[in-house]
Amino acid sequence: MKKVELHVHLDGSVRVSTVSELLNLDVNYALDNMVVKDVNPDLASYLTKFDLPIKVMQTKENLKRIACELAQDLKLDDVIYAEVRFAPQKHVLKGLSLDEVVDAVLEGFKAVSGIKINVILCMMREDSFDKNKEVIYLCKRYLDKGVVGLDLAGDEKNYKTKDYKALFDIANKENIPFTIHAGEADGAKSVLDAICFGAKRIGHGIRVLEDEAVLKKVIDNNVTLEVCPTSNVQTKAVNSYKEHPVKKLYDKNVLVTINTDNNTVSNLTLSKEYVRLRKYFNFTDADFLRFNINAVNASFISEEEKEKYVKIIRESYDESIRG
Repeated sequence: MKKVELHVHLDGSVRVSTVSELLNLDVNYALDNMVVKDVNPDLASYLTKFDLPIKVMQTKENLKRIACELAQDLKLDDVIYAEVRFAPQKHVLKGLSLDEVVDAVLEGFKAVSGIKINVILCMMREDSFDKNKEVIYLCKRYLDKGVVGLDLAGDEKNYKTKDYKALFDIANKENIPFTIHAGEADGAKSVLDAICFGAKRIGHGIRVLEDEAVLKKVIDNNVTLEVCPTSNVQTKAVNSYKEHPVKKLYDKNVLVTINTDNNTVSNLTLSKEYVRLRKYFNFTDADFLRFNINAVNASFISEEEKEKYVKIIRESYDESIRG
């Protein structure tokens, strides 16, 4: 089936072979430091897997190459449209400007035909107000030029969502679409705050089930959740795959989409995630069709483009049924 992905991080999806080559490292060493083990102890351990990729993502050439390779990898998995997110401020350590970082990534994505990739720029909870405000106006400059929206990522538990209202007031004033990481490391209140800011998409959001009132608000406001099951298990947002709330959310008519979060760190593709979802929750092809249509409908693209992608996905679904 042709697929759409809304929640995948560029720095969490760098090829191990690329980092090994660029840093002149043994491949097995790079693998150990970039991919989580089958049993990962905690979120802190998960986050260390981004250190090596960030090191190499500091030049135009490397950024372009890494973006191009991710586009190739997603295309190989029959992804036809993706919104890839990253924090440009993490890639200026060797003198690049924020604009040069974005230009390089966009150039890399555009180099691969047969897949469309747009960019979401991440503000970071740990960063200062002024640093995050700079990302907002960077996003404004590139809006509809390959960048389609904003995100807020980082340590949700220790940096509460409610404290970022002023930033999203600016985003709303500038008419910039946004999604917000919420309801992963922190509870349902984090999701409620994000919705109150105007978010129509939530990164993860799985803990809405902890509060019936917040769950109702998500459903009533047609808020879409960017759910990443394998990642949630690895970061200990849930204890095990079979305990993941994705089926409960889906059965309650929450608009669920399925995503990898980080292809390399989680050792994952969307196809692999679908296999697990089928194994543990008996999701059908019709369910996967619904997940993908939900993703198209929630994407930050024009209505004309949405119609085009829904048509392609439905046709691939029909072909798979006939096959």
